[in-house]
Amino acid sequence: MTAWKDVIWWSNDGLRLHARDYPGEADTPPILCLPGLTHNARDFDALARRVAGRHRVLAIDLRGRGESAYAKDPMSYVPLTYAQDIAALLADQQIDRFVVIGTSLGGIVAMLLAGMMPGRIAGALLNDVGPEVDPIGLARVRGHVTRSSNWPTWMHAARAIQETHGGSYPDWGIEDWLAMAKRLYRLNNAGRIVIDHDPRIAEPFRVPGNQYGPEMWRALAAFGTAPVLIVRGGRSDILSAAVAERMVAALLEAELVTLPGIGHAPTLSEPAVQGAIDRLLARAGEPPSA
Repeated sequence: MTAWKDVIWWSNDGLRLHARDYPGEADTPPILCLPGLTHNARDFDALARRVAGRHRVLAIDLRGRGESAYAKDPMSYVPLTYAQDIAALLADQQIDRFVVIGTSLGGIVAMLLAGMMPGRIAGALLNDVGPEVDPIGLARVRGHVTRSSNWPTWMHAARAIQETHGGSYPDWGIEDWLAMAKRLYRLNNAGRIVIDHDPRIAEPFRVPGNQYGPEMWRALAAFGTAPVLIVRGGRSDILSAAVAERMVAALLEAELVTLPGIGHAPTLSEPAVQGAIDRLLARAGEPPSA
């Protein structure tokens, strides 16, 4: 038996969207997990299995990724549309209050959701992202996402990821890179290893500003009294230490965990993060008046 069931819902523009639904107790706020730009629901399997049973977890395949349909209009691959897709999921599943965990792009979407739905977010984890993105990291991501390739074996795919992201995870061994390859890629009908996302997700990056949403500091403030955990890789070129500290100062209930020696983005399986996640979920389960 699998640890999850498939949830299917439809976007406002008619796309079939997918999430993994890990069961949990009905009296705790469900957790929505939003992946990074080229990632998918598989990124959150370890986290979901660790907290499932106590918490329902919905790990999302954003449009154009994993088992969600590819968009007809590539210019819909922008944070505001992703947030609207998540709003449609919440309506479909009749979810009022929830915890949101967002890595990189997923964190941007989480901030937009806070602005769209004040008071409905019980807690949030923003993984290596904030209202401002370091231009150096943004340029690196633009170069990375516009490349597409395929490989004959999983080992070839793992080596390719290592060449690109080795600086972010200097202590990883080949088994770690193989695991990441199997989260990021899929086997096609021809027996080749290929990317598991629509290559056109890069097209909005050609238009300045489309990689972000409007007034992100205002969106961050919309978390209000909800507890927010900010996770930062100490080697991150996306979330600077200065922006992370400014985020803590701007929020009413915030905790910052910095992971030395890790770049963009932490996997959230690091021991130092797991304890912080448990604290976040405990606080998120308290009544809103608390």
